[in-house]
Amino acid sequence: MSEPSGRAADDGPGVPGRARSGGRTPGGPVRDAGDSARDGRGSAGPTGQRAGRPRRVLAIADDLSGAAEISVALALPGRIVLGPRAGGPPPADGEAVVHDLDTRQLPGGAAADAVRAALKDIDAGTLAYKKVDSQLRGNFAEEAAAFAEGAAGLVVTTALPPLGRTVRGGVVHLDGIPLHETDGWRAEAARPPRSVAEALGGLPAEVVPLDVVRGPGLAARLAALTGRGLAPLCDAETAADLDAVAAAARACGPGVRLLGTAGLGAAVGRMLAPSHPAPASAPLPGPGARPLLVVVGTAEPAAAEQIAALVALGARHVALTTAALTSQEALVPAPGTGGITVVSIDARTGVVPGAARALVAGLARAVAAVPVPADLVLTGGETARRVLDALGVAELAPHGQIHHGAVLATAPDGRAVVTRPGSYGGVDSLLTIARALRPAPSGEAL
Repeated sequence: MSEPSGRAADDGPGVPGRARSGGRTPGGPVRDAGDSARDGRGSAGPTGQRAGRPRRVLAIADDLSGAAEISVALALPGRIVLGPRAGGPPPADGEAVVHDLDTRQLPGGAAADAVRAALKDIDAGTLAYKKVDSQLRGNFAEEAAAFAEGAAGLVVTTALPPLGRTVRGGVVHLDGIPLHETDGWRAEAARPPRSVAEALGGLPAEVVPLDVVRGPGLAARLAALTGRGLAPLCDAETAADLDAVAAAARACGPGVRLLGTAGLGAAVGRMLAPSHPAPASAPLPGPGARPLLVVVGTAEPAAAEQIAALVALGARHVALTTAALTSQEALVPAPGTGGITVVSIDARTGVVPGAARALVAGLARAVAAVPVPADLVLTGGETARRVLDALGVAELAPHGQIHHGAVLATAPDGRAVVTRPGSYGGVDSLLTIARALRPAPSGEAL
């Protein structure tokens, strides 16, 4: 239902290097994909596109919030395909296509098969990127092994500096604390791995320490390791470290694949970003065009405070009981035109272990049954995917981020869709998103 975090903080709107192209966000512009490269506020490292045709990118993720996050990090025009079913043509030159394989909850073997299927027709001119969870959750080892099959090499770094997630000595740290010493896996049945190498299982790999990442010999080290059949596991603490890894991996030649978080994805975006603005996309729905449904499917402690902040300024809150959700009797009242309704799971009596997926499925059915088409804010990757599946949405066009991880997109029917990992954002996260989509006239609460 959620992505637990060692830190629930956001970077505010306009994170450099994170925005997609064009469109208008009601309440303020979404930053253009090329802004950080043009205004110099991106981190040190390569920012321009080399001469020749722009690179094509095919990225895969194991849940929808991760797919949305990597789509804006790459900062190229493109689309998000809700897989694993076939999703239209492959990426064109200068385009990024991101597949949400929806494998986070699948058995490892099935997840690996989905990765293989997504890559079976990839050509040598397309950069393959595997977006992974910064806390190493999911079918990490199985999917990484499948992703490495047929590649000229695999370069790995799982740092996500904007959220305080770094890698030192091959160990993931959350705000300076080793992952295995935090409660980041509190919702998981297993214990967290003590290192990235452990998370990768038997995949042959070798740690590349920070002094090498920051030195002049990084590209040579990566080439040497991949030449020996080893996956370089690169330490990183800053965006500049990730820029260095992206550039060194590219220097290793075509066929080398990248596995990392949206942090490395943003470095790739800075490296591949064209020097001219990406073409503008269609305008987003204006304020009041549709009601706004905020669907909170996460059990994160911060969610209740985020809902309260929104309700305090005029939003309606509908808390659906676990009994109603599991019995398929949950009902969301039809929202008024232009109104804001928050829908959540009423878990005051507790949630039975193992029932989370059934509750999210019930929540999705209830939202899909709302008789009035609504713009959507969906928190939690599982929740977002189940709601869009229930609505028959198979593809999204990403536009940018409202704050870190809160990705704004449009569905084929024109509705705005914001996805956000369950653990992301401060107390005002939902309020910030709602204000971006529904700016209040002067003197009104929202």
